[in-house]
Amino acid sequence: QVQLVESGGGLMQAGGSLRLSCAASGRTFSSYAMGWFRQAPGKAREFVASITWSGDSTNYSDSVKGRFTISRDNAKNTVYLQMNSLKPDDTAVYLCAGRRFAMSGRYVDYPYWGQGTQVTVSS
Repeated sequence: QVQLVESGGGLMQAGGSLRLSCAASGRTFSSYAMGWFRQAPGKAREFVASITWSGDSTNYSDSVKGRFTISRDNAKNTVYLQMNSLKPDDTAVYLCAGRRFAMSGRYVDYPYWGQGTQVTVSS
């Protein structure tokens, strides 16, 4: 099992950047694929990015591709989401998720979730 805690959310003007962090507990983190999802009011939970346990492969939604970068530091038990060129449509609660082994773009495939961190982008 793993416990996840997100941080780094806040307010940012359009065009700005934020880096989200997800700190994980336990010694099993290095075997977990990780993902970022987001959910805005009135909208379904949306896949953002995912990364393999080794960090050798990543996947992004079309809406963030080229702007966001997911990375991980297994020695620090932490996964990151670097968000550049932010748009008002990026406003949402961002959630970190983990699952053993293979990464996935389906939120139902992830049994472990953080509490979420709010990102608000003003125009």
